[in-house]
Amino acid sequence: MPDTIARLHRVNRRHLDALIGELGIFQHAIGSKPDPAHGYCVDDVARALEVDLLHGRVVGWPAVSESAWRSLRFIEAAFDGPSGRFRNFRAVDGSWIGGLGSNDSLGRAMLALGQAVATAPDLELAERARALFGRAFPAANRIASPRAQASVILACAAVVAASPPARRQKRHEAESGPTDLMRNLATSLHARFLAFARPNWSWPEDTLTYENAVLPRAMIVAGSALGASTMLAIGLQVLDWLIQVQTAADGHLSPIGNGWWPRQGVRSRFDQQPIEATALLLAAEAALAATGRDRYRVAMEQAYAWFLGANDLGRRVVVPARGAGRDGLTATGVNTNEGAESTLMWLIATEHIRVLRGEAMAVGPAPAQGIALGSRRGSLATASASVGELTPFPR
Repeated sequence: MPDTIARLHRVNRRHLDALIGELGIFQHAIGSKPDPAHGYCVDDVARALEVDLLHGRVVGWPAVSESAWRSLRFIEAAFDGPSGRFRNFRAVDGSWIGGLGSNDSLGRAMLALGQAVATAPDLELAERARALFGRAFPAANRIASPRAQASVILACAAVVAASPPARRQKRHEAESGPTDLMRNLATSLHARFLAFARPNWSWPEDTLTYENAVLPRAMIVAGSALGASTMLAIGLQVLDWLIQVQTAADGHLSPIGNGWWPRQGVRSRFDQQPIEATALLLAAEAALAATGRDRYRVAMEQAYAWFLGANDLGRRVVVPARGAGRDGLTATGVNTNEGAESTLMWLIATEHIRVLRGEAMAVGPAPAQGIALGSRRGSLATASASVGELTPFPR
């Protein structure tokens, strides 16, 4: 661990509150002002619900309850019964735009619902989230997009881990469903990793694009939950590779830029997006929980520090005094627009680092996909140290 780590900031919802419209969080901002012209989307509303669940444990549920319910009602309204999927884009007047949303939208909605089932202290909200989660099962089981699969795997893992063991052992449909769905999608994702494996390219696609670390995170979480040691080992190996290729010579995080990185092609350096830093932080958190290895704690701290200036330009991409995240790191500086995704990525990263450093105590059930709030550093070595030594990919 570096001698100096980035400062941990208090919960600050000032900019988050500024982005909230009547129905949910606006997608975009011009500078620090919300841009209602682009309306809302399920992707960001789902992430806003995740932030409310995290903040509720620090500042108390009453402070975030109204916001969480607003987001849940939005996700409920987005659900399309005949298809079992979610619409994504919504205009400021409440009308839906562009038909059904992407597979990623389905995955992100499911992830937020799963986290609500697992961690919301409001039992009514948790039960409504559970009901909608179940209605989306059939469509979720058919998705083939790897990032959407990863999100649903994480959602199922959260629900399964939050269910008392005695209830899980009864194998009622309501209890076995999330386990079966997690297993089905994790097996499919596992097969994709094996099929695409190449020497020096530990990635299940021909191009590294966006939110990359969610894939190994899902493999690590599912491998741990299902007792699948090879799946876990592949997730750890791929995460190690991602950390390596995105770490600069001086040790700071340097995420893949928004121009992507094709295999045997030129890697894009800019525009670096906040979602990449947070995705890597969360994957490293899952790896730390599975192995107890300190290098994953270091990776989490590096990802968090990226927001605060430990990056390729030495520039902050957040304004902690307002809880605002800026829209990326460009070749010429910081994109000063403070949209929903960027702000939510900063707020999520902050709360998981707060947990890592043991500076918050749990209120309600602990999150299944990461380190429990209030956990201390010595309690994380829960998996065999030999698991990560497996090398299922060619070198």
